[in-house]
Amino acid sequence: MRMSFSVRTFAAPLLGAMLFASCSKSELTPATPTATVLRADVSATGFPEGFETGTKTAYTTGSVTLGSGSWTLNDALIGNTTADVKTGTQSARVRNSGSLSMNFDLAGGAGAVTVDHAKYGTDASSTWELWASTNSGSTYTKVGSTITTSTTALSTASFTVNLAGAVRLQVRKTDGTTNRISFDNITVQSYGSGGGGSTGGTKFLFDASHAELAGNADWALDVDAGVTPRYPTPAASGITSTTAETYWTAALSSWGVALVKLGNSVENLPAGTALTYGNASNPQDLANYNVFVVDEPNTLFTAAEKTAIISFVQNGGGLFLISDHDISDRNNDGYDSVDIWNDLMTNNSVQANPFGLSINYTNISETTSNVLASSTNPILHGSQGDVTQLKFSNGATITKTSGSQAQPLIWQTTATQGLTNIMCASSTYGTGRVVVITDSSPADDGTGSPGNTVYPGWTEIASHAKLHMNASLWLAKQL
Repeated sequence: MRMSFSVRTFAAPLLGAMLFASCSKSELTPATPTATVLRADVSATGFPEGFETGTKTAYTTGSVTLGSGSWTLNDALIGNTTADVKTGTQSARVRNSGSLSMNFDLAGGAGAVTVDHAKYGTDASSTWELWASTNSGSTYTKVGSTITTSTTALSTASFTVNLAGAVRLQVRKTDGTTNRISFDNITVQSYGSGGGGSTGGTKFLFDASHAELAGNADWALDVDAGVTPRYPTPAASGITSTTAETYWTAALSSWGVALVKLGNSVENLPAGTALTYGNASNPQDLANYNVFVVDEPNTLFTAAEKTAIISFVQNGGGLFLISDHDISDRNNDGYDSVDIWNDLMTNNSVQANPFGLSINYTNISETTSNVLASSTNPILHGSQGDVTQLKFSNGATITKTSGSQAQPLIWQTTATQGLTNIMCASSTYGTGRVVVITDSSPADDGTGSPGNTVYPGWTEIASHAKLHMNASLWLAKQL
């Protein structure tokens, strides 16, 4: 058992400090909300391309087989040195007037395309462009504006290609200097497909930007050397029906791998990345996703972030809200996840108590079978199976506001199926959906960074995976 200690600090009024043993488990400017959530298109087969599977060690022109297909690298190679900027172990490195060219067509066309880029080592700034061909590479047309690479940290350039039919892409370095550029994580969304309710097109974003790795926790899809990459590595394109959850390393990898097996795409929102809604310049803006998963945040959301989250739900997005028990402040900043979620719901500029519930300052441990008696509820009886139990290993409880739209789903063992002592609930707000579970243990798959203590809650109770997966698909409007 790992013991955690924290002091809760209240700004107004100051209620004092409390010290307890607990836990047996491990300013942005507000964007103007758009009228409806922007639904991302289906990712093209084999993308995102992270350059993790190919080998090319020389700049001489040659073809290399990558996860997405065959590419010709001209005055370019696959780099894996410390100076090669990357999210996994490799990225493409281009010099002079080099290029990265697809040798295959995207049969579903190309909608939105993003490319991560950074300066190599101490080299000066360089420029590059994205080009597209609709005749199998005979001729190309420039897409968007010329990009300047000026920092040694990966930045994301976004392009709107919007070409139907067979399309292939080419990245061209254009300044002709010997300065080198690292390219990584090329994403391609198929043209004119996808949507909120379609399998294969649904995009899930897992938050890792609010100290979800604090203490012994690893509440992310993948953690590499203490860092959560946007795209878990190895690439999701390598996942098959028999892939083990150890394909990625973090406490939520089982969840992520299971979603990919159903044809969905998943990403982390890394630490330091802006959390926005309606900001077209941010490639990870919430409007580009169907479902936002936040498992036990440990830092407060800013005013702008709270506006973004609630507006995202209001305009059709899905929010999976996971809390932990009272006094579970893993980073000792005075706020635990109970504080943080209640602050979101009571102290925002959009709507007071938007989801019709609150999280209690409680700490319970029990296995319950006190499940809502409904044979049709899609979260309890969805495509992933029937939910009959839920085990909390130190979790909080939920109270529903009388008359609100919230729907309690699971209660404590001896509780009346009413407004209190709730352990799992769903809700709606605007055209969006919300699911709340007030313990992080059921989603924990028992894997994490070296030295972290996590527990296999995902498989401890058979209903845990079914509950989280049914809830995920309901939030995505697939159920």
